[in-house]
Amino acid sequence: MDLLFWFIPLASFIALVTARGFFRQMMNYPMGSEKMQAIASSIRQGAMAYLRQQYKVVGFIFLLLAILLSYLCYGLNLQNRCLPFAFLSAGFFSSLAGFLGMRTATQASARTAFAASQSLNDALRIAFRSGAVMGLVVVGLGLLDYSLWFFLLHCFLDANSQQQKLLAVTSTMLTFGIGTSLQALFARVGGGIFTKAADVGADLVGKMEVNIPEDDPRNPAAIADNVGDNVGDVAGMGADLYESFYGSILAATALGAAAFYSYDAAIQVKATLLPALIGALGSLLSIGGIFSVRTRENADMCGLLRSLNRGIRLTAILIFALSFVLLYFLQIPNYLGLWGAIVVGLITGEVIGKSSEYYTSQAYRPTRCIAQQASTSAATGVISGIGIGMISTVIPVTAIVIGTALAFGFASQFNPKEIALGLFGISIAAVGMLSTLGITLATDAYGPIADNAGGNAEMSQLSPEVRRRTDALDALGNTTAATGKGFAIGSAALTALALMASYVEGIRVHLIQSGHHLLSCGHHLVPTAQATLSDFMQLYDVQLMNPHVLLGLFVGSMMAFLFCGLTINAVGRAAASIVNEVRRQFREIAGILEGKSPPDYASCVTISTRAAQKEMIIPSLSAVLVPIIMGYVFGVPGVLGLLSGALSTGFVLAIFMANSGGAWDNAKKYIEEGAYGGKGSPAHKSAIIGDTIGDPFKDTSGPSLNILIKLMSMIAIVSVGLSIGRVCLK
Repeated sequence: MDLLFWFIPLASFIALVTARGFFRQMMNYPMGSEKMQAIASSIRQGAMAYLRQQYKVVGFIFLLLAILLSYLCYGLNLQNRCLPFAFLSAGFFSSLAGFLGMRTATQASARTAFAASQSLNDALRIAFRSGAVMGLVVVGLGLLDYSLWFFLLHCFLDANSQQQKLLAVTSTMLTFGIGTSLQALFARVGGGIFTKAADVGADLVGKMEVNIPEDDPRNPAAIADNVGDNVGDVAGMGADLYESFYGSILAATALGAAAFYSYDAAIQVKATLLPALIGALGSLLSIGGIFSVRTRENADMCGLLRSLNRGIRLTAILIFALSFVLLYFLQIPNYLGLWGAIVVGLITGEVIGKSSEYYTSQAYRPTRCIAQQASTSAATGVISGIGIGMISTVIPVTAIVIGTALAFGFASQFNPKEIALGLFGISIAAVGMLSTLGITLATDAYGPIADNAGGNAEMSQLSPEVRRRTDALDALGNTTAATGKGFAIGSAALTALALMASYVEGIRVHLIQSGHHLLSCGHHLVPTAQATLSDFMQLYDVQLMNPHVLLGLFVGSMMAFLFCGLTINAVGRAAASIVNEVRRQFREIAGILEGKSPPDYASCVTISTRAAQKEMIIPSLSAVLVPIIMGYVFGVPGVLGLLSGALSTGFVLAIFMANSGGAWDNAKKYIEEGAYGGKGSPAHKSAIIGDTIGDPFKDTSGPSLNILIKLMSMIAIVSVGLSIGRVCLK
């Protein structure tokens, strides 16, 4: 085992120990009054009850799929026999990351609210470092899982040469990502349905019908709303970005082993370990960025945003410099081109993040235009939000197109024949974009902590100054959440491209393991181990005039819309149940609006939990079944068409939905700050309508799409043996 490998588990250990230190610091901070502690306890108990129920359902599904994978591995001999165990371990680590992040968030909200009574800087530091626990746990556990399986497979897999061994190890590990992708989809969809059902129900009845503030203790859905922030925006987002981080490293590792297969074994090892080394380096540098985040008292929205951006940019600059040192030390061929691909990934992520910030923050014109339109009517506010969301796709799509082209060109030295090296460059760009994940996810997980802190301050009836500070942190959290969603979706696009190339590598490995060492491509024979991507495309007739490819494109595009339709309708049905329950309590519980009788918070939590568990099954299983069916019926051309259609349509649709939803939300908050009549005005009620429409856009369907396109790729890779079909083999 190369000595470089041990840097990866070392970085994992440091990240997890630092996360533990941040958690202990937060726990040592006071929680405030007994009322604040009681409210936080109710939210924590509801969140944990939801997670226990979700893990029961998901655990049962994972067990069934593990049995199916065991049949594929032991019965049909279509995959490595480690797959069922790695599938379960990947799902376990993803669940553990979400659990630890949510446990921290539910402990931090009351402490952040109490800290806001002391100073804005204290509140920001507690909320942000508590969010950093989520970020560091995700990268730490991801690197730990990678290190464990790389070590075991390297020790126990046999091959004729070191090059073939690395090819087998990395291709086998690539299939392990199915566990993280499936767990992420369940967490994102289930948590998204829960949080948005409670949020929509609380807003429509509380704000619109009885004119009480958000998070008012008289609202029966207030606790469920705060619980939803944790299960959707902390546990769900954590599982989402864990899957992005882990999947991008696995895809880049497999492509690195393939691209440098013909080189010396020592060079191939360095190229294979490079993606995980970049991830490990980024996790350590993120810790330094986290410590740099602080703000001055009475800072406005722009000042708070600058404080968080300072830490992210410091981390990015350090990765920019030290990744060059790492590549120079490794002396991989064309290390300057690979460094260029890393830089392209960092810049592309920054561009997508700033674009999301511009289109969703109330500090900028697009969101203020929505607020202005809402002052006319709800309809015009909704129309404006849809239009701005559509326009907001231009910059991210352009950035991805330019970034992908540059990453491919730098890594291949702009030689169109070096396709394998170019694809490796794209995958390295994805890893580069995610190398700042430790701090980027901290800014995302910080949002729901600040939101819950504001809810606690409202329900505990703290002073207006405390509420002003928590409102400022909450508004910032909405912007950082939108930026995080754009970042996750952008990285998903690059990772999905790499996974499509890895699907072809999976075909290669399967053919070699099946004894097909020569391919008949046109009028010549090509050794399978040396076949290029073009050879495989010729072998399977993958071109636009092949009807199977076109059919796959249509089905892939349809899947993005079908998935969004299913999840949006699920939120609508669950929200209707919450609305009816809140109305029932206001109608039947005497004295609830006068504050004389407490609402039944538990009933709304129970309704949201049951609805989320029931509604998440069909959308999630559709993502599993469709790639298998397409591969079995239409073969490799149909699968590649499916993945291409899902990627292109899903990426653009996800950006549109995330930015529209974020802009509607912050337009409402802009009005609540006093614009166009402030709280309770007609403009405010119109903006609430837009916000409730945008809730499933930005927190359920939109962010789930990036998991969908990667999960479908993972399923295609795992089931590659079923899609190969009859080809000209020798």
